[in-house]
Amino acid sequence: MKPSDNPADPFKKALAEATKVMADDPELAVTYSVDPPGLSKDSVRLPQISRRMTRDEVLLARGTADALALRHKFHDPAVSNRYLPQGQLARDIYDAMETARIEAMGARYMPGTASNIDAKIGAEARRKGYEQVTEPSGAPLSVAAGYLIRHLATGRPLPKGADNVMELWRGFIEDQAGETLENLQGSLGDQKAFAKFARQVIEDLGYGDQLGDDPDQEDEDQQDEAQEQDQDEEDQDSPGEENSDDEETEASPEQEQEQQQDQSQAKVSADDMADSEFDEESEMPESEAPMDPPPPPSYSDADPNYQVYRTDFDEEIGAEELAEAAELERLRAYLDQQLEPLKGAVSRLANKLQRRLQAQQNRSWEFDKEEGILDAGRLARVVANPTTPLSFKWEKDTEFRDTVVTLLLDNSGSMRGRPISIAAICADVLARTLERCSVKVEVLGFTTKAWKGGQSREKWLAEGRPQQPGRLNDLRHIVYKSADAPMRRTRANLGLMMKEGLLKENIDGEALEWAYRRTLARREQRKILMVISDGAPVDDSTLSVNPANYLEKHLRDVIAMIEKRGAVELNAIGIGHDVTRYYQRAVTITDAEQLAGAMTEQLANLFDSDPRKKAQVLGMAKAR
Repeated sequence: MKPSDNPADPFKKALAEATKVMADDPELAVTYSVDPPGLSKDSVRLPQISRRMTRDEVLLARGTADALALRHKFHDPAVSNRYLPQGQLARDIYDAMETARIEAMGARYMPGTASNIDAKIGAEARRKGYEQVTEPSGAPLSVAAGYLIRHLATGRPLPKGADNVMELWRGFIEDQAGETLENLQGSLGDQKAFAKFARQVIEDLGYGDQLGDDPDQEDEDQQDEAQEQDQDEEDQDSPGEENSDDEETEASPEQEQEQQQDQSQAKVSADDMADSEFDEESEMPESEAPMDPPPPPSYSDADPNYQVYRTDFDEEIGAEELAEAAELERLRAYLDQQLEPLKGAVSRLANKLQRRLQAQQNRSWEFDKEEGILDAGRLARVVANPTTPLSFKWEKDTEFRDTVVTLLLDNSGSMRGRPISIAAICADVLARTLERCSVKVEVLGFTTKAWKGGQSREKWLAEGRPQQPGRLNDLRHIVYKSADAPMRRTRANLGLMMKEGLLKENIDGEALEWAYRRTLARREQRKILMVISDGAPVDDSTLSVNPANYLEKHLRDVIAMIEKRGAVELNAIGIGHDVTRYYQRAVTITDAEQLAGAMTEQLANLFDSDPRKKAQVLGMAKAR
């Protein structure tokens, strides 16, 4: 067989053999590909290595091979799946922590793997631009949790970029889960114990609602049921009165007489005791008293004390269900008429935003490489001088992350007229602009079904007006455009905001929590939620029978929860009212016609990759 002339082949063969040994699986298949690295039950896919065998390529290949081999050796998918949380963010944290455990185990038993995996982590951090991140919201909490677990488990410093992300989130993680993290070392060697540890950390971080049912509790319930069945079977099989009758027939007459006397005395004493107990009206022992039913789950994740009188009259509904198709088209035509005078200004702002987004998505290349894609632009040099080597180019990674933007529009009565028209127009233009830039957009609205309370208030009156009933109106949450629906199919839905009688009262806290849950469930890497409102939450029926700040307090609690968790970037624009007293990142405009510029500038600021420029723009927007 002719030997290969590729100088990288001996290294690739040696790395493949080392991977099999480390994975403790001589049958493991090792391949090299330009596809992303991966691991299956019987194969490992490693990154391709060029003929040049640059230092970065070699280190990345070694680190990737070590990480995948260690996962094959120390990771049991069955145990992992058993304790896997249900919510996406909780899953991400769980997976990142398990990866950190595996790599820490490798560093404990095979110290040479630690530096190789450091190289892999450093390469990933550079590729994702973690060195430039200045705020916790710029990097996923799950990634930071994995980095922190690896650092605490191994004591090794993290590569540049990764340590930046860890430090940005470290204070929050240790504040919330510091006591649990003290038990880290004791659970590293046992995947099952570590899975329970990871679930506890997730609960400490405030995402216990995404864990799902406890699998250990389910096993205990099953065992209890099995024991009860076994006990029932034993009771059925045990000798009953028949055996006792047989024994009685064998007893002597004197013994029978003594037994009858003992039984009659016992019966009398038992009756006397029972009478005395009833006479004294003694209570059942505390241990035998029936247990109180468990309290109902809290309605709001942000405030367990927030109450809602009735939820069965609330609705989450698509805009197309609130009006006939012909009426939506008529309302959309009316909205287009409102758009005509502003068309030029709004289009210029949209084009400006599009250029800034596309500037981050444009391809960029590295030239004069010895391998890669042939650089046709430099072929003239080869023609002029045949001894000149061919020139190749590589495409650089872009830092633009997969993103979803949710626009939550206040549909209260105070928005009637010019403000709601401007809000609908801007939502339409921004949705189309972002869609052209491959950014998913969701448009939501919130109001109530009735003025001054609906069916909930009627039920409350009929049931005797209980004190402190909580929220006392029927919610209407409207989906104008879902994130996965193309704008061309939902264009007419935005005209619904022009419908007479739609805009009523506003309960902002619950609407914000609803939009947050929808956004959080998305799979995009980056999630942005922008709220457009004209003031504080107002619902007369609720505020008339609850504390005056009842709805406002809940709104503040929801905002604090979202901003603390950091999984969704929250922004707000207030129309005619100062919303900076609620939101950390907010802009207040005095004229509804400024809304288009404020929305565009806020989004452009969020997508701007230069942190200094981003801070300057945000400061200018607040000054406005």
